[in-house]
Amino acid sequence: MIKKIDHIAIAVKNLAEEITRYRDVLGLEYLGSEVVAEQKVNVAFFKINDIFIELLEPTGPDSPISAFIEKKGGGLHHLALEVDDIQTTIRRLQEKNVQMLNSEPKSGAHHSKIAFVHPKSFSGVLFELKQQGDES
Repeated sequence: MIKKIDHIAIAVKNLAEEITRYRDVLGLEYLGSEVVAEQKVNVAFFKINDIFIELLEPTGPDSPISAFIEKKGGGLHHLALEVDDIQTTIRRLQEKNVQMLNSEPKSGAHHSKIAFVHPKSFSGVLFELKQQGDES
């Protein structure tokens, strides 16, 4: 079951510059950064009420975010939806003929489990399914 919008992810070329812009110009609450090795990204986290903005910087040329930035120049990458049970949600979507980019969950930031829905399934919108992880 989808619980809420968890975050909006934005692909950026230079994380340090964008952290300054989002924190100092927009005045958003900066929560810190994390390297998510499995996804090949450096991520900076900001909070607006109970929704997060994640800035994604590729860690190398083989990162999916590198390809996105090369093709589109950066910008809105995906919308993340928090789910109760990611395995069940993936199966339910597949039963409804939704094309998944990940049929099995991957590791995300903060020990979460994530899976992406192919953008062709929802008018070009890339959705991330996210099950919260144990942050201990």
